[in-house]
Amino acid sequence: MPTFTYVARNMQGAVQRGVQTADSEQALLRWLDEQSLFPVEVAEGGEATRSLLGGRKRVRMTVVAEMYSQLSDLLRAGVPALRALEVLTRQSSHPALSEILREVREDISGGKSLADAMEKHPNAFPPLHTSMIRAGERGGFLEDVLSRIAGFTERQNELRSKLLGSMAYPCILMFVGGTIVVALLVWVVPKIRAFLRGDLPYMTQLLFSISDSLRENGLVYFGGLAAAVVGLVYGARSEAGRAYFDRWSLYAPIMGKIVKLVAICRFCRILGTLLANGVPILQSLKISRDSAGNILLAGQIDEATEAVRKGESLAAPLAAGGLFPLDIVDMIAVGEESNNLENVLIRIADSYEARLNRQIDVAVRLLEPVMLIVMAGVVAFIAVALLLPILTMSTAT
Repeated sequence: MPTFTYVARNMQGAVQRGVQTADSEQALLRWLDEQSLFPVEVAEGGEATRSLLGGRKRVRMTVVAEMYSQLSDLLRAGVPALRALEVLTRQSSHPALSEILREVREDISGGKSLADAMEKHPNAFPPLHTSMIRAGERGGFLEDVLSRIAGFTERQNELRSKLLGSMAYPCILMFVGGTIVVALLVWVVPKIRAFLRGDLPYMTQLLFSISDSLRENGLVYFGGLAAAVVGLVYGARSEAGRAYFDRWSLYAPIMGKIVKLVAICRFCRILGTLLANGVPILQSLKISRDSAGNILLAGQIDEATEAVRKGESLAAPLAAGGLFPLDIVDMIAVGEESNNLENVLIRIADSYEARLNRQIDVAVRLLEPVMLIVMAGVVAFIAVALLLPILTMSTAT
């Protein structure tokens, strides 16, 4: 039975807020009428699952992965599904997930399957997970599926954390270095300028011009930068902008190869995991396509899906597209011929994620000294431009 959050007024006009379970929104409205309450706003979901903007709160995948692992252990120990969900609901420290599990348990007690009950909550359970759970329920190996989803999700989180953690130090370095340079140009340079007289060197004049421009038009530059960032964000959400950004990200220097391998590893792991859990290959390709995260790669997967639907191989259209490395295509072809595609895809993801971790480490190690050299060059330019007229004045005297 779903949960609803409501805002209503009583007979005296006072506002009342609350959470109530009901079969439907119409049933909730009838209940409010019986309580002599006039509804102002009604929305599905309890307070714990609602965000500040009124939508459904997204549950972190680390929390969901832990829940999958615990549910698998309970089911493997012989605990009935309803009892296991009740235990997880009480023990969960995440309010939103606890409320979602309560609704899932109510739907199951009403006759729905676990996959159908979870499918109503895409903010916590992605389509990839519900498809695997549905296949596990039909095949009688739900405990194994839940364990595999937990492991799969943890590996995806590790890779995402690796990428974000690797970029944290360069971003902090860029922010701190940029702040120091701006502070020097806005506050330090004008104070030293007051002591310099006469014919100044070209480098010093250039520095003063940059300082004056930044002091006079700093707000304009900042506003233009903010507008450019907002424009890029909104442009990337459009279909044309997303296609351009995805194409650029795949072919960008240094990072392009890493982004491509991340998308290919995600595709291989998702497809292999789905096939290993009994999901039909056409449905697995569709889910893998939606989870690839890149329009160009998704287009090649669409072509491969059409080829498979016609009875052809998966490897040939992937090789013709040019995005998949030839060694990966060869391994996929061998997996198809040996009828062991799911295990081959998972091995590809394992080996290339290890290689990807090494490439990320190398790229970050190269990026850090490059940024340090650039910052040092900017600071050296400011120092030389300020010291040069002083040295010239002392030589002249």
